[in-house]
Amino acid sequence: MRRSPFGRAGRVSMWDEMVRRYGWLHGDERVRGGELFESYTVSVIRGRTEDEVISGFGGDPAVEPQMLTLAEAIEEESAHGGYADDYALLRVVSSGEYVVATEVGYRGSIPEIARRLSADGGEFFSAYANVNARHQVMHAQDGRVDGRFDPFDVADLEDRGEDDPPEELPAWAQDVAFHMYELDAEAFALMERTMGLPIRAEWFSSRLRTVPLAAEETLFDDAEAAWEV
Repeated sequence: MRRSPFGRAGRVSMWDEMVRRYGWLHGDERVRGGELFESYTVSVIRGRTEDEVISGFGGDPAVEPQMLTLAEAIEEESAHGGYADDYALLRVVSSGEYVVATEVGYRGSIPEIARRLSADGGEFFSAYANVNARHQVMHAQDGRVDGRFDPFDVADLEDRGEDDPPEELPAWAQDVAFHMYELDAEAFALMERTMGLPIRAEWFSSRLRTVPLAAEETLFDDAEAAWEV
């Protein structure tokens, strides 16, 4: 895992600037996919090819891909009954040593996916959000998940009182204060700081390689264990 590139003196101001740069996440229909949006997960994987990422998520890299924006993927899934009916799509794009995977759903938030795609020296970070303001961030390295939590649960803790102590945060998030109305931007800033890759708005609105995924129940021998950290 990469350590924070910020020194003690500049950490707060540089963090705030990073969060501000992700302001485009809030209220942008190109990101949210309009009224059909229910949830999304963005995963950044280091040390894997696009084909390996597609396979790790349950897709077939040999299938002829579509080229879809996130909003178009949402519409495509909705036309097939939606994510709940096991029609799921994954969009991938390469950036240097990284692959960025965007999906209309939650598969990148499953710990077993993170373990598989970070094994043998790899690294994985995902950020999940849904319309109910729930979030999850998760990091794995070399086949082991070393932190997973919902920033919503630790946001604005100074306003909650002593009856709601914060959960123990992983080392890569202990110096971050989360705020209820900036959780999307803060999750992306944390992903950038941890992985070293800025997340670009165009990866949501551009047409990227898009493939269907197999039904989730076919991916794991032990579905319950797949969700355990």
